[in-house]
Amino acid sequence: MPRLSGTSLARFLTSGSGDYDGLRLVRLPFVPELRLYLADDAIVLQARLEIEADTTFHPFWTNAWAGGQALARYLLDHPDLVAGRRVLDVACGGGVAGIAAARAGAGAVTANDIDPYACAAAAMNADVNAVNLRLLEGDLLGGDGGDAEVVLVGDAFYDRDLATRMTGFLRRATARGATVLVGDPGRGHVPEQWLQVLRSYRITGLGAAEDSGITEVSVLGSVR
Repeated sequence: MPRLSGTSLARFLTSGSGDYDGLRLVRLPFVPELRLYLADDAIVLQARLEIEADTTFHPFWTNAWAGGQALARYLLDHPDLVAGRRVLDVACGGGVAGIAAARAGAGAVTANDIDPYACAAAAMNADVNAVNLRLLEGDLLGGDGGDAEVVLVGDAFYDRDLATRMTGFLRRATARGATVLVGDPGRGHVPEQWLQVLRSYRITGLGAAEDSGITEVSVLGSVR
């Protein structure tokens, strides 16, 4: 059952310029209006999390992935899509899309992830960006997004099995009338001819180091 997360990341914040196994507050290159706590070295921090926090989740939230940054950029540039509306940021990671929605004037934003540390990161990032998020930990993909009027997915179509479940969830959300917005750098798992391309961005070296070869990221949506 999804629940509010109470996990803390305070002990993982870096205390000096020579520390490379923690989180550091940085301004996002593609969304300079926002700052996030991100890993100096995601691999080193993952090892530390496994030892100190005994977590089995891959810490995707330690990077600001290209799809999430593109979706955040699009929301800030098109605030009418979320202004005054109930928004759900599913598989939120560090919460960049949800935070952008809140900045753009959303009526209420829920950020959801199965990883309690992702929820903790999203909460910490919301605080530093002076916005409010409702944090919800757990797997929502068997449902339809509840009463959310807009459902955000930033870069979660990276795995075939997850993409299948995510697609079913989003189709149920659109069937009840929700707007769906997805940030995707072309990882190959978004069903073709389902969502329309709202905007494509040319990028260089955006997001995680393993995505350094990605040169384009798109925002897709059910917007009519």
